[in-house]
Amino acid sequence: MRRAHHPLRDCKMLGTLRFAHPTSYTRSMTSLPDIPLPASIRSRYVENINGLRMHVLEAGFETKGRPCLLLLHGFPELAVSWRKVMPALAGAGYHVIAPDQRGYGRTTGWDARYDGDLGSFRFLNIVRDALGLVSAFGYRSVDAVIGHDFGSPIAGWCALLRPDAFRSVVMMSAPFAPPPSLPFNTANALAKPRDQDAVHRELAALPRPRKHYQWYYSTREADPDMHRAPQGVHDFLRAYYHHKSADWKANKPYPLKAWSAEELAKLPTYYVMDLARTMPETVAPEMPSAAEIAANQWLPDSELAYYAAEYQRTGFQGGLQWYRCGTSGAFDAELQTWSGRTIDVPSCFIAGKQDWGPYQRPGALEAMQKTACTDMIGCHLVDGAGHWVQQERPEEVNRLLLQFLKGAAGNRDR
Repeated sequence: MRRAHHPLRDCKMLGTLRFAHPTSYTRSMTSLPDIPLPASIRSRYVENINGLRMHVLEAGFETKGRPCLLLLHGFPELAVSWRKVMPALAGAGYHVIAPDQRGYGRTTGWDARYDGDLGSFRFLNIVRDALGLVSAFGYRSVDAVIGHDFGSPIAGWCALLRPDAFRSVVMMSAPFAPPPSLPFNTANALAKPRDQDAVHRELAALPRPRKHYQWYYSTREADPDMHRAPQGVHDFLRAYYHHKSADWKANKPYPLKAWSAEELAKLPTYYVMDLARTMPETVAPEMPSAAEIAANQWLPDSELAYYAAEYQRTGFQGGLQWYRCGTSGAFDAELQTWSGRTIDVPSCFIAGKQDWGPYQRPGALEAMQKTACTDMIGCHLVDGAGHWVQQERPEEVNRLLLQFLKGAAGNRDR
């Protein structure tokens, strides 16, 4: 039986920052469940962050003058995905900030409509959110920005665009792709028009017709498919998280040879789906048993209930807009402004050894290490972890993060 949801603790105004109060409740917050947090992490709201009222989790707030770390979650996650990492980082002397990003959770001020302002979800504006948040806390720079899944490219762009403000970067699960290239040497030969990627047509034409999940996530149907999943949001998320974790024993990733239909079809169906299936239909056959759920220690049902309640309340469209920005190519032209630029601050990559994420774009992991980052001082694949590496193996991730932060400080001091 699932744990009953409890109302969120009341918020007490302190200037423009709101803190969760442990004893009193208000009618306006009674529909929000408790956040499953250790006592050392507090929940608060920060007003006027690039048009948002941003919900933030915070650790290491007890004393002033600490160096700051910014943690950026991915999809379909929330700030609470860092709950097992934040106390260790705070214990090492850092002030740790983890927001519900634009489109997610209790952060408000974003457009939830499919036909709304897609441009507000583009990379440059999300970087502006991050910069505005650390500035609101009184920091001109943070020691590191750390991102997982879709938070990984955001962290990378933070470091590329503002190395003065984001002094080192950790990217998790999703390798960083460099800025798109400008047409080159075309003065005497016209540039070729951008071709439509034929791989999608080829995937659909396979004997077992397939489709890429990012392009499915960009469709109008994706949000209602998941928000109104036949099995319910809770069970949909349980199967989804399980399917992409090390608990699903068939996750044995390896590099693909090319961005081709034949190679992409080797990916699990949560990445390259059967053409006629929705994502809830894709993961439903992989729903873990009651015994497996009861034995799950990295995401027990009581904690999953929080994710489910939040996504049931907000829907998934806010996060899906990020995918649409990428698949549409609508904002590539402005990103070409930084064509040829590299991440030059100390960088690190961490992923689960059982995570297909580093390999879903053939060659991306190697390109990140060889060309996109010029001072990469660690690339780690954590055994016993799938895609949700900081939740599945938090002790090892904490060790690697603290090791990196020490090394990055040494690099900067040279």
